[in-house]
Amino acid sequence: MISVELRASRHAALGDPGRLAIVDELSLSDRTPTELRTLLGIESNLLAHHLAVLEGVGMITRSASSGDARRKYVRLTHGALIDLRPRRTITHSAALFVCTRNSARSQLAAALWRSMNDAPAESAGTHPAERVHPGAVAAAQRCGLDISTTTPRSLRNVSKLPSLVITVCDQAHEEITAHPDWLHWSISDPVAVGTKRAFDATAAELRERISLLLNSSKDPQ
Repeated sequence: MISVELRASRHAALGDPGRLAIVDELSLSDRTPTELRTLLGIESNLLAHHLAVLEGVGMITRSASSGDARRKYVRLTHGALIDLRPRRTITHSAALFVCTRNSARSQLAAALWRSMNDAPAESAGTHPAERVHPGAVAAAQRCGLDISTTTPRSLRNVSKLPSLVITVCDQAHEEITAHPDWLHWSISDPVAVGTKRAFDATAAELRERISLLLNSSKDPQ
């Protein structure tokens, strides 16, 4: 695992369009400098500079051809791009989603989590409503999920918090004293808008957020 300083240096190296184009090409194929010049239209002196920068931060290596030893191949260092991914990850564990009323966002999030992950999920609210909003129930149905029998409950009634707690409501996030390890997703309240489009947009955003979170925890192949 590389240091934060080296990761920052690699990000800085990729801030140049020419070097980013080189890395894009090398992500699929080893190339000679001549091939890179032809493919990318980079002058030889500028290419030499770019390769030196990338080599200096450990993103590329050069090796002699086993056919013609005078020829050099440039290759992307194994794991060079994987090391640039965000470091904080989560395990596929049980999750608790929290919003204010526990009538829409947190209910949809918990249902989506259960459908996308081999782990349980619950939801709760800081000021729970009497029922799950019909718009949320309908949006869940359009996603192939059923939350029609769930009932909002108070966060105070959750006896044991799982290791993963995510607030999906700014108001709930701001009014409770959250543990530093809790996550927060700033998602607009579809109930305030009340339209089918608003509830579907919320479900789509939650699905995308959950997918990104789950993918971040996967080990690189």
